[in-house]
Amino acid sequence: MLAYDVHDHRVIGLYMVTTILGRKIGMTQVWDENDNVVPVTVIQAGPCVVSQVKTKSSDGYDAIQIGFGEVSSKHVNKPMEGHFKAHNVEPLRHLCEVRVENGEEHACGDTITVKDFADATAVDVTGVSKGKGFQGTIKRWNFSSGPKAHGSRNQREPGSIGQCAYPGRVRKGLHMAGHMGDERITVKNLKLVRIDEEQNLLLVKGAVPGGKNALLTIRMA
Repeated sequence: MLAYDVHDHRVIGLYMVTTILGRKIGMTQVWDENDNVVPVTVIQAGPCVVSQVKTKSSDGYDAIQIGFGEVSSKHVNKPMEGHFKAHNVEPLRHLCEVRVENGEEHACGDTITVKDFADATAVDVTGVSKGKGFQGTIKRWNFSSGPKAHGSRNQREPGSIGQCAYPGRVRKGLHMAGHMGDERITVKNLKLVRIDEEQNLLLVKGAVPGGKNALLTIRMA
């Protein structure tokens, strides 16, 4: 069960939910009106169900909790099972909290679909990047390699990492070998190429973080 907060105060018109959860299906290509090939990422977005409503009178701020993905009740622990029963919704695999202008305008059980993005031209996509494990400085930070001629002993090593007498230590933030990837990343202003309402698909131009089936948060840019 995954739950996290997305603070999004943007409102279009009177009110419109601008955040939806989805899964990355993969990449393909489509042709635009000028017969140019456009690389796109296919995202299965929603439908998301409102599983909780928060208001200023009860919680001190206005927000809604949305859920995405079906899950069997036997895979839901007791606290979450009680949470879903209290709000009269089916168990959901992933939960996300979204700030709204007025929480009293919503009710548990409301559904958010790709139709809410019909007027959008660009979106911000947030996800967790692919984990690369422990990598050296050449792959992690794009360092140049050392000389590869006869006698060279420094082909992929980082080189000097500090000074002599002063300050006598390694400075904080120095680019060194270490864990690469597996970070929360947001790619902004991706062009929304196409919406398939029947299959709940969003086609956005370019790449997004994560591998196939990665959980994504899509917001109107």
